[in-house]
Amino acid sequence: MNKIKISAVSYTNTKPFLYGLQHSAVKENIDLSLDMPADCARKLIDNQVDIGLIPVAATLSMSEWHIISNYCIGAEGPVNSVFIFSNCPIQEAATLQLDPESRSSNNLARVLLKNYWKVSPQLIENAPDYAHSTDSKTAFVQIGDRTFGKTEQYKYVYDLSGEWKKFTGLPFVFAAWIANKPIPEAFIQAFNTALRHGLAHRLDLLKELPHRADFDLEDYLMHKLDFNLTDDKKKALYLFLDYIKAL
Repeated sequence: MNKIKISAVSYTNTKPFLYGLQHSAVKENIDLSLDMPADCARKLIDNQVDIGLIPVAATLSMSEWHIISNYCIGAEGPVNSVFIFSNCPIQEAATLQLDPESRSSNNLARVLLKNYWKVSPQLIENAPDYAHSTDSKTAFVQIGDRTFGKTEQYKYVYDLSGEWKKFTGLPFVFAAWIANKPIPEAFIQAFNTALRHGLAHRLDLLKELPHRADFDLEDYLMHKLDFNLTDDKKKALYLFLDYIKAL
Protein backbone atom coordinates (compact mmCIF):
# COMPACT_ATOMS: atom_id res chain seq x y z
CA MET A 1 0.00 0.00 0.00
CA ASN A 2 1.22 3.50 -0.85
CA LYS A 3 2.05 5.64 2.13
CA ILE A 4 -0.49 8.30 3.11
CA LYS A 5 1.10 11.73 2.70
CA ILE A 6 0.43 14.03 5.67
CA SER A 7 1.32 17.66 6.35
CA ALA A 8 1.20 19.01 9.89
CA VAL A 9 2.25 22.17 11.69
CA SER A 10 5.43 22.10 13.76
CA TYR A 11 4.18 24.40 16.55
CA THR A 12 4.12 23.26 20.18
CA ASN A 13 0.34 22.80 19.97
CA THR A 14 0.74 19.91 17.52
CA LYS A 15 3.53 18.12 19.37
CA PRO A 16 1.15 15.70 21.18
CA PHE A 17 -0.16 14.59 17.77
CA LEU A 18 3.34 14.28 16.35
CA TYR A 19 4.42 12.30 19.41
CA GLY A 20 1.55 9.89 18.83
CA LEU A 21 2.28 9.48 15.12
CA GLN A 22 5.98 8.87 15.81
CA HIS A 23 5.34 6.35 18.61
CA SER A 24 2.65 4.25 16.93
CA ALA A 25 2.59 1.57 14.26
CA VAL A 26 0.87 3.96 11.85
CA LYS A 27 4.21 5.70 11.28
CA GLU A 28 5.13 2.88 8.87
CA ASN A 29 2.21 3.86 6.63
CA ILE A 30 2.69 7.63 6.47
CA ASP A 31 4.98 10.17 4.84
CA LEU A 32 4.92 13.12 7.27
CA SER A 33 6.10 16.65 6.50
CA LEU A 34 6.20 19.54 8.96
CA ASP A 35 5.13 22.92 7.62
CA MET A 36 3.73 26.32 8.53
CA PRO A 37 -0.10 26.43 8.71
CA ALA A 38 -0.52 28.21 5.37
CA ASP A 39 1.82 25.69 3.69
CA CYS A 40 -0.15 22.75 5.13
CA ALA A 41 -3.23 24.17 3.49
CA ARG A 42 -1.49 24.87 0.18
CA LYS A 43 -0.12 21.31 -0.02
CA LEU A 44 -3.56 19.83 0.64
CA ILE A 45 -5.29 22.16 -1.84
CA ASP A 46 -2.64 21.36 -4.49
CA ASN A 47 -2.98 17.61 -3.84
CA GLN A 48 0.65 17.30 -2.76
CA VAL A 49 -0.54 15.49 0.38
CA ASP A 50 -3.60 13.40 1.25
CA ILE A 51 -4.23 14.71 4.77
CA GLY A 52 -3.35 17.98 6.44
CA LEU A 53 -3.73 19.46 9.87
CA ILE A 54 -4.94 22.65 8.25
CA PRO A 55 -6.48 25.94 9.35
CA VAL A 56 -10.21 25.40 9.01
CA ALA A 57 -10.66 28.52 6.86
CA ALA A 58 -8.64 26.80 4.14
CA THR A 59 -11.47 24.35 3.49
CA LEU A 60 -13.25 27.18 1.67
CA SER A 61 -10.63 26.85 -1.07
CA MET A 62 -11.18 23.10 -1.47
CA SER A 63 -13.64 21.44 -3.86
CA GLU A 64 -13.68 18.27 -1.73
CA TRP A 65 -12.79 17.89 1.93
CA HIS A 66 -13.42 15.38 4.69
CA ILE A 67 -12.84 15.63 8.44
CA ILE A 68 -11.06 12.37 9.19
CA SER A 69 -10.27 12.55 12.90
CA ASN A 70 -11.95 12.85 16.28
CA TYR A 71 -9.23 15.34 17.25
CA CYS A 72 -8.32 18.92 16.37
CA ILE A 73 -6.43 21.98 17.57
CA GLY A 74 -9.11 23.80 19.53
CA ALA A 75 -9.97 25.63 22.72
CA GLU A 76 -12.95 25.97 25.01
CA GLY A 77 -11.97 29.56 25.85
CA PRO A 78 -8.71 31.54 25.86
CA VAL A 79 -5.95 29.47 24.23
CA ASN A 80 -2.94 31.67 25.11
CA SER A 81 -1.26 31.40 21.71
CA VAL A 82 -3.52 33.26 19.24
CA PHE A 83 -3.66 36.99 19.85
CA ILE A 84 -4.14 40.50 18.71
CA PHE A 85 -1.44 42.60 20.37
CA SER A 86 -2.16 46.31 20.35
CA ASN A 87 -0.84 49.66 21.49
CA CYS A 88 -4.43 50.93 21.94
CA PRO A 89 -7.92 49.51 22.55
CA ILE A 90 -8.92 47.50 19.47
CA GLN A 91 -11.86 49.87 18.95
CA GLU A 92 -9.33 52.70 18.38
CA ALA A 93 -6.89 50.84 16.13
CA ALA A 94 -6.43 52.40 12.69
CA THR A 95 -4.36 49.51 11.32
CA LEU A 96 -4.27 45.75 11.93
CA GLN A 97 -1.24 43.90 10.60
CA LEU A 98 -2.06 40.28 9.72
CA ASP A 99 0.08 37.27 10.58
CA PRO A 100 1.94 36.02 7.47
CA GLU A 101 1.96 32.48 8.90
CA SER A 102 -1.77 32.34 9.56
CA ARG A 103 -5.00 31.87 7.70
CA SER A 104 -7.74 30.96 10.17
CA SER A 105 -6.54 33.40 12.82
CA ASN A 106 -6.43 36.31 10.40
CA ASN A 107 -9.96 35.43 9.35
CA LEU A 108 -11.03 35.07 12.98
CA ALA A 109 -9.71 38.57 13.61
CA ARG A 110 -11.67 39.87 10.62
CA VAL A 111 -14.87 38.14 11.79
CA LEU A 112 -14.53 39.60 15.29
CA LEU A 113 -13.69 43.08 14.00
CA LYS A 114 -16.80 43.16 11.83
CA ASN A 115 -19.35 41.31 13.95
CA TYR A 116 -18.21 41.64 17.58
CA TRP A 117 -16.16 44.81 17.94
CA LYS A 118 -17.88 46.43 14.92
CA VAL A 119 -14.82 48.33 13.75
CA SER A 120 -12.97 48.37 10.44
CA PRO A 121 -9.27 49.21 10.72
CA GLN A 122 -7.10 48.99 7.63
CA LEU A 123 -5.81 45.43 7.23
CA ILE A 124 -2.18 45.05 6.18
CA GLU A 125 -0.61 41.87 4.80
CA ASN A 126 3.16 41.31 4.88
CA ALA A 127 3.90 44.52 6.77
CA PRO A 128 7.69 45.09 6.86
CA ASP A 129 7.52 45.84 10.61
CA TYR A 130 4.82 43.20 11.05
CA ALA A 131 5.21 42.33 14.75
CA HIS A 132 7.28 45.27 15.91
CA SER A 133 5.27 48.39 15.18
CA THR A 134 5.44 51.10 17.83
CA ASP A 135 2.71 53.18 16.18
CA SER A 136 0.10 54.04 18.81
CA LYS A 137 -2.84 53.09 16.54
CA THR A 138 -1.41 49.86 15.14
CA ALA A 139 -2.27 46.31 16.26
CA PHE A 140 -1.18 42.95 14.88
CA VAL A 141 -2.33 39.33 14.81
CA GLN A 142 0.19 36.72 15.91
CA ILE A 143 -0.13 32.99 16.52
CA GLY A 144 1.83 30.04 17.78
CA ASP A 145 5.10 29.75 19.66
CA ARG A 146 6.15 33.29 18.68
CA THR A 147 3.55 34.61 21.14
CA PHE A 148 4.94 32.75 24.16
CA GLY A 149 5.89 35.17 26.92
CA LYS A 150 4.68 38.17 24.95
CA THR A 151 1.46 39.11 26.75
CA GLU A 152 3.25 41.41 29.19
CA GLN A 153 4.85 43.42 26.40
CA TYR A 154 1.68 45.12 25.18
CA LYS A 155 -0.91 47.17 27.01
CA TYR A 156 -3.81 45.64 25.08
CA VAL A 157 -3.91 41.91 24.44
CA TYR A 158 -6.86 40.03 22.93
CA ASP A 159 -6.96 36.23 23.05
CA LEU A 160 -8.94 35.48 19.90
CA SER A 161 -10.53 32.19 20.94
CA GLY A 162 -11.52 33.79 24.25
CA GLU A 163 -13.11 36.69 22.34
CA TRP A 164 -14.89 34.21 20.03
CA LYS A 165 -16.31 32.45 23.10
CA LYS A 166 -17.62 35.79 24.43
CA PHE A 167 -19.15 36.51 21.01
CA THR A 168 -20.75 33.13 20.22
CA GLY A 169 -20.77 31.12 23.46
CA LEU A 170 -18.99 28.35 21.55
CA PRO A 171 -15.49 26.83 21.62
CA PHE A 172 -13.21 27.34 18.63
CA VAL A 173 -11.41 25.06 16.17
CA PHE A 174 -8.18 26.47 14.77
CA ALA A 175 -7.13 23.45 12.74
CA ALA A 176 -8.59 20.06 11.91
CA TRP A 177 -7.30 16.91 10.26
CA ILE A 178 -8.72 17.25 6.75
CA ALA A 179 -8.40 14.92 3.75
CA ASN A 180 -8.88 15.95 0.15
CA LYS A 181 -10.13 12.51 -0.86
CA PRO A 182 -11.78 9.48 0.79
CA ILE A 183 -9.37 7.71 3.15
CA PRO A 184 -9.64 3.98 4.00
CA GLU A 185 -11.53 3.45 7.24
CA ALA A 186 -8.87 1.09 8.60
CA PHE A 187 -6.26 3.84 8.25
CA ILE A 188 -8.53 6.40 9.89
CA GLN A 189 -8.98 4.12 12.90
CA ALA A 190 -5.23 3.55 13.22
CA PHE A 191 -4.61 7.29 12.77
CA ASN A 192 -7.07 8.21 15.53
CA THR A 193 -5.49 5.61 17.81
CA ALA A 194 -2.07 7.20 17.23
CA LEU A 195 -3.35 10.71 17.97
CA ARG A 196 -5.08 9.47 21.13
CA HIS A 197 -1.81 7.82 22.21
CA GLY A 198 0.02 11.11 21.83
CA LEU A 199 -2.56 13.01 23.87
CA ALA A 200 -2.38 10.38 26.61
CA HIS A 201 1.38 10.95 26.85
CA ARG A 202 1.47 14.75 27.07
CA LEU A 203 3.24 14.65 30.43
CA ASP A 204 5.98 12.48 28.91
CA LEU A 205 6.23 14.89 26.01
CA LEU A 206 6.57 17.86 28.37
CA LYS A 207 9.70 16.29 29.85
CA GLU A 208 11.29 16.46 26.39
CA LEU A 209 10.44 20.13 25.75
CA PRO A 210 12.82 22.93 26.79
CA HIS A 211 11.72 24.71 29.96
CA ARG A 212 10.49 28.27 29.53
CA ALA A 213 10.51 30.70 32.45
CA ASP A 214 8.11 33.03 30.63
CA PHE A 215 5.42 30.52 29.60
CA ASP A 216 3.62 27.61 31.30
CA LEU A 217 3.84 24.82 28.74
CA GLU A 218 2.08 22.31 30.98
CA ASP A 219 -0.93 24.57 31.44
CA TYR A 220 -0.96 25.22 27.70
CA LEU A 221 -0.86 21.59 26.56
CA MET A 222 -2.98 20.13 29.37
CA HIS A 223 -5.61 22.85 29.90
CA LYS A 224 -5.63 25.78 27.45
CA LEU A 225 -5.73 23.61 24.35
CA ASP A 226 -8.66 21.23 23.93
CA PHE A 227 -8.02 18.55 21.34
CA ASN A 228 -11.38 16.75 21.18
CA LEU A 229 -13.48 17.54 18.12
CA THR A 230 -16.81 17.68 19.96
CA ASP A 231 -20.23 18.42 18.48
CA ASP A 232 -19.98 21.99 19.81
CA LYS A 233 -16.62 22.42 18.09
CA LYS A 234 -18.07 21.15 14.81
CA LYS A 235 -20.94 23.61 15.21
CA ALA A 236 -18.41 26.38 15.83
CA LEU A 237 -16.33 25.31 12.82
CA TYR A 238 -19.26 25.58 10.41
CA LEU A 239 -20.45 28.84 12.01
CA PHE A 240 -16.98 30.30 11.55
CA LEU A 241 -16.97 29.31 7.87
CA ASP A 242 -20.37 31.00 7.43
CA TYR A 243 -19.01 34.19 8.98
CA ILE A 244 -15.98 34.12 6.68
CA LYS A 245 -18.19 33.71 3.62
CA ALA A 246 -20.17 36.77 4.75
CA LEU A 247 -17.11 39.03 5.10
